[in-house]
Amino acid sequence: MAPDADTTDRSDRCATCSDAAGSDSRTGPSIFDDTRGALARRDYAKLLATVGGLTAVGSLAAPLAGLTRVFERSYTGPVYSDGIYLVDAEGERLSESTLAEGEQTTVFPEPRPGIERAPTLLVRRPEDAYGGETRMEYTVGGYAAYSKVCTHAGCMVSDEENGTLVCPCHFGKFDPTSGAAVVGGPPPRALPQLPITLSSDGYLVATGDFEEPVGVGE
Repeated sequence: MAPDADTTDRSDRCATCSDAAGSDSRTGPSIFDDTRGALARRDYAKLLATVGGLTAVGSLAAPLAGLTRVFERSYTGPVYSDGIYLVDAEGERLSESTLAEGEQTTVFPEPRPGIERAPTLLVRRPEDAYGGETRMEYTVGGYAAYSKVCTHAGCMVSDEENGTLVCPCHFGKFDPTSGAAVVGGPPPRALPQLPITLSSDGYLVATGDFEEPVGVGE
């Protein structure tokens, strides 16, 4: 059946009609069909994005607040103290079986204060390999711990060469089986040794802080 002529004419007219032409308000353009609708949708999307962003920032506020002390460079208190657990980069405590003889890793004090002074090298060697300047009362089960901050320029002692600890900045070398004594390069003194032991629950803990200054300085 052919469409009603009056209906067809009215549809054609509404495609181009305007309020100024006196069009029926019931058949006027939708807000979602013209440029005003596009603007409205964009503004709404921006509002949602802003609210979402503020929500995300709010959710991060608590964790970031907890890191304030970690990155506080003006912190001058002790790095370790008696009973502080040694943890890895993921915050996991280390047991006596964590390392095999000949291995080493970077550890931190569990509360992690003064992070720029906190990185510590934990090494494990055969117990009879230690001697020289090693403080044997600071070792346990073949483990010894030394500050990772080089005493020459404050770089991180992160390399190893034939059992010797090496700073990559100026190639300072330290012997971990002799109290991290300097065996090469420009460092003026050994890496400070951290006193450690095993806790009653089987994890490595400090029994005090570094007795020597950490990093650059006599």
